[in-house]
Amino acid sequence: MARNISGRKASGGKSRPSAASGSGDGSRDFRPSRDDILRYIADNPDNSGKREIAKAFSLKGEGRIWLKDMLRDLQDEGLLAKDRKRLRRPDALPNVAVLDIFARDADGGLLARPTEQPEGAAPIVVSIRASRNGPTAGVGDRVLAKTFPTEATQGPAYTARVMKVFEKRSEAVLGVFRVLKDGSFRIEPVEKRQAELVVEEEHRNGAKNGDLVEVEPQRASRYGLARAKVLTVLGSLTSEKAVSMIAIHTHDIPHIFPSEVLAEADAAKPAAMERREDWRDIPLITIDPADAKDHDDAVFAEPDTDEKNPGGVVAIVAIADVAAYIRFGTALDREALKRGNSVYFPDRVVPMLPERISNDLCSLKENVDRPALAARMVFSADGRKIRHSFHRIMMKSAARLAYSQAQAAIDGVPDDVTGPILEPVLKPLWAAYEVLKRGRESRQPLELDLPERKILLKPDGTVDRVIVPERLDAHKLIEEFMIQANVAAAETLEAKKQSLVYRIHDAPSLLKQESLREFLATLGLSLAHGAQMKPSQFNQILSRVRGAENEALVNEVVLRSQSQALYSPENLGHFGLNLRRYAHFTSPIRRYADLIVHRALIGALKLGPDGLTLAEEERLDDISELISATERRAMAAERDTVDRLIAGYLAGRLNDTFDARISGVTKAGLFVQLPQFGADGFIPVSSLDGDYYVYDEIARALFGDRTGQGYQLADRVEVRLVEVAPLAGAMRFEMLTDPKPLPGSKRSFHKAKAQKSRSRAAQARKPERNRRR
Repeated sequence: MARNISGRKASGGKSRPSAASGSGDGSRDFRPSRDDILRYIADNPDNSGKREIAKAFSLKGEGRIWLKDMLRDLQDEGLLAKDRKRLRRPDALPNVAVLDIFARDADGGLLARPTEQPEGAAPIVVSIRASRNGPTAGVGDRVLAKTFPTEATQGPAYTARVMKVFEKRSEAVLGVFRVLKDGSFRIEPVEKRQAELVVEEEHRNGAKNGDLVEVEPQRASRYGLARAKVLTVLGSLTSEKAVSMIAIHTHDIPHIFPSEVLAEADAAKPAAMERREDWRDIPLITIDPADAKDHDDAVFAEPDTDEKNPGGVVAIVAIADVAAYIRFGTALDREALKRGNSVYFPDRVVPMLPERISNDLCSLKENVDRPALAARMVFSADGRKIRHSFHRIMMKSAARLAYSQAQAAIDGVPDDVTGPILEPVLKPLWAAYEVLKRGRESRQPLELDLPERKILLKPDGTVDRVIVPERLDAHKLIEEFMIQANVAAAETLEAKKQSLVYRIHDAPSLLKQESLREFLATLGLSLAHGAQMKPSQFNQILSRVRGAENEALVNEVVLRSQSQALYSPENLGHFGLNLRRYAHFTSPIRRYADLIVHRALIGALKLGPDGLTLAEEERLDDISELISATERRAMAAERDTVDRLIAGYLAGRLNDTFDARISGVTKAGLFVQLPQFGADGFIPVSSLDGDYYVYDEIARALFGDRTGQGYQLADRVEVRLVEVAPLAGAMRFEMLTDPKPLPGSKRSFHKAKAQKSRSRAAQARKPERNRRR
């Protein structure tokens, strides 16, 4: 709740800061009212960080501590939202936003709406400013734009300047072409909410029954279904890769390289030895999944021979030198930025870079000279990094290993490839990992136990089975080596005062912390109060439930309490890894953020002419926004594809029963996941028999109002599959398991309800108390 502060309003209706106690140095602070702070943030969106607000109101010492508490309160009350280091009203647009241009005004100016509408806000209209030198946009375009609030009481609430035009949006609908028994043609849309469409023979465009097509809806008649015209035939729905193609088109993922990009890639020549250190005699090796087509990271380790570092190790991480081939402003670079990252589907990869670059010139092939950027790191015996350095090198991979192959060798079953390198290469690597592991244990990153599933496909692209790959020490070794290289990159660039793109992960918001605290209390677990939460505090909770019945539930809820990781030129640290500085350096083949970091290192350390340019530095804010958005897009597309594949796989098993786990609880019903397949479905609350079910947000449960029995997040239940929509990736289930007693849930619900009633009554009495005064 908000702290009580004085000095709300002065006569004349204008806000006036109130005098407050000094900061301890003889000066006196003047603390602004809540309205002053909110008004300042609305008027100064570019300077709305905590430091700027304190400076604007001349707050020092205790005044800054007071401001920090006040800003937390305003966030907890939903009056402010955090946008990286800036604060803004939750119903306001961020400084840089993705907009969809939908029309022109009476004067011919462009009007747009935010692609992601602020939660709870009225529809926002943005007027696009004309720009002489900026990119040209038109109706139907999706753009990245700088936004400016207006003071007009009528008309658009914002103006905007276009910074980048994304691919042309289309009003096309994706669906499956169906030929009915009477010979007529219909479109079965991919989106469940979209109605079926009718296609006339002249608008068929060669489509056959079962083809995945893109259609343009026509104006609907007064009666019957709307008509459509087939624009593009994307292939048969029964063909391999058809399901991922739906996600590619639904999420506007660029998947075809323009001819100029392919021409640049084909013309690229292997990098020269000039200005590189020769590390070809160091037996660096690659360790990747068995089916990997590109190999962009290699590792090596050995004991440190320095007498001052007994028990210490030297670890080397070498990463393919993508910056040698992808120069800023080229067609390859523009396409890589537009894609932002590679997208991984069960049946295909949509790469960020053409195969000539990713699978050939930048793949660290066995016994082939390859350019790389290497981090050489020295660790003490307790896992602390003592020093590090970066080198632009020419290397030659000594071996290409799969994770299982390397692990088998360490476990005593070497093969023809791993046998000769077991003593000189593999064992020193594992010894170094044991050292690094001590540092990790001391650091205590967040340790969530959430197994990942992998879909294995048949040759025809349909699901064969779903597996949970074993998590080997080989996986953990590579992961820890990469984390340390990423940290070293960020530290080096900070020391050189070089701009970069950080990988940031903010601590959970106070609101999420309180929600988690209330939930844990229902299980008899406590979470310490305090603004400066640490991953170790979450780990203590997780360790207490390890092996217990509610282990999966607590892991799931702790995960949902976390903030989303982003890219940003401003450093907020990485909460999950418990690191103060972190940047992505280790995968420039598949992430544009890593390419930026490579260029920054090359420029800062004077390793060549292809470093980060001034033009790029000036655009790091925009680039960070864009690649954070493409990452979210990729995750959504990958998730949708898995849902569609599993739904198609289970379509022939209607009325079968399955063991499931409740993966989400809402007022509308229960989401359930089938652990065997990693797929989700829904149980509407209306289908739960025997009681009237009420949603308890604190306990993450639905409970019967009469009996107090119900269902809670992570409960194991038995369900029956009653409906499948493979194209939409949707499944509906029926609950077979009886509800369980939830006395804590019912008490917490009625307690919260009573608190709300008391709060409303107190609010109603406020004016009366004020009149008495």
